Amino acid sequence: MAKIGAIVPAAGSGLRMGMGTKKQYLALAGIPLLGYALKIMETSSAVQEIVVVVGPGEEDYCCDAVVKKLGLNKIAAIVQGGSERQDSVYNGLLALSPNTDIVVVHDGVRPFFSQDTLADVVAAAQRYGAATCAVPAKDTVKLGDEDRFVARTLPRDRTWLVQTPQAFRYKLLITAHRRAQEDNLLVTDDTALVESIGGQVKIIMGTYENIKITTPEDLDVARAIIEAAGQGGLW
Repeated sequence: MAKIGAIVPAAGSGLRMGMGTKKQYLALAGIPLLGYALKIMETSSAVQEIVVVVGPGEEDYCCDAVVKKLGLNKIAAIVQGGSERQDSVYNGLLALSPNTDIVVVHDGVRPFFSQDTLADVVAAAQRYGAATCAVPAKDTVKLGDEDRFVARTLPRDRTWLVQTPQAFRYKLLITAHRRAQEDNLLVTDDTALVESIGGQVKIIMGTYENIKITTPEDLDVARAIIEAAGQGGLW
């Protein structure tokens, strides 16, 4: 049976949120935002262990305010992140069990992914090596140049908005990270690292509710999603 671990990066500064508390620890319906993603991982049969990556000095706070508060048992480690998300994920890779076969990477501030999406992404990674959930773009997407003129219109029927969770064969992902370090390559998600070494990434249909909480307006949307789901509807 494959050993599947998850990395949940939650080391961001949350500057765009404009609040005193970092967004990953903000209470959403009485639960820390980070706790939603961890709870879904905790109750999933697809994941055996979880590594949480937090800001410097936040390890004990995360343990007390999130992990212990929610009674989570799959947390194998809480480790310090780096200056970039890419650095944080790499630190998480090093903290996973050495016999890990598949690694899931999921943003700690995406609270509304489903068990089915997680299982489908893991299954696709086992088959193809790398996979991500994504949703079709609803709007026409333009590629702009450095002066903010339209350089090209991308075909909407082939344009996807990438989300997490993403999943990878462990050896493939850590190889991609180490190659990026050698080449001084900095990207915004792990699928781009795999692409950079010639790997293929399978797209799995996600959901439009799987939003990333970045601004105060996103919090309003999140509260509406919770209200629509009803008490206990998320888990």
